[in-house]
Amino acid sequence: MSNDSDFKLYGFWRTSSTYRVRVALRLKGLTAAEQIVDLEKGEQLSNSFLAINPLGAVPALVLKGQAPLTQSLAILEFLDEKVPEPPLLPTDLLGRARVRSIASMLACDVHPLVTPRMRKYLTSTGGFDPSLWRAWQIHWFTEGLSAVETRLTSDPETGRFCHGDDPTLADVCLASIVEIMHAFDIKTEATPTIDRIMDNCRTVDAFVLADPFRQSGAPVKSDSAE
Repeated sequence: MSNDSDFKLYGFWRTSSTYRVRVALRLKGLTAAEQIVDLEKGEQLSNSFLAINPLGAVPALVLKGQAPLTQSLAILEFLDEKVPEPPLLPTDLLGRARVRSIASMLACDVHPLVTPRMRKYLTSTGGFDPSLWRAWQIHWFTEGLSAVETRLTSDPETGRFCHGDDPTLADVCLASIVEIMHAFDIKTEATPTIDRIMDNCRTVDAFVLADPFRQSGAPVKSDSAE
């Protein structure tokens, strides 16, 4: 078990990857003092933060006396090994592979396409105006979640959550995409299995408390979130 002095989390209210770490920390009963890195102001590119993560991306989890941990999936697996209960991965080999696969579909194939650095490149170099950027977001969110929906719907391993009846790494990653879509006021249609799983996630305090609009620096939530 940890306390605030053991962990420091560098993050931003509206990032999928920081959301994942917030959920995992709470599922494990761990806490962290959070340091805001304002991506809108470019603080992730400051020399002080680049010394923590040369990629200039959040989250970064710092343990007292240790080198910073970066990349949300690596952080989640670290937390799962540090505090084994409740587990974020199934006990069986194929189950762990399935959960990691679903998590990667979301965290590795969808999320990187809609990050601030992608937006910055496309709007500054790629000729995108705000309407084209929004169309880009909607396209990749929709394509990614449609693929996940098909996978979850067709697989008997899907239960109340992505894998069985308890939250796993896959649910943390799914919720991180869906909740950030809400922050951007983007919705997808025809995802009943994802919608059902998200309803179950929202009954778990760890997911509720990680809501982007509950975080320091977030604007007041309204019907139109962007």
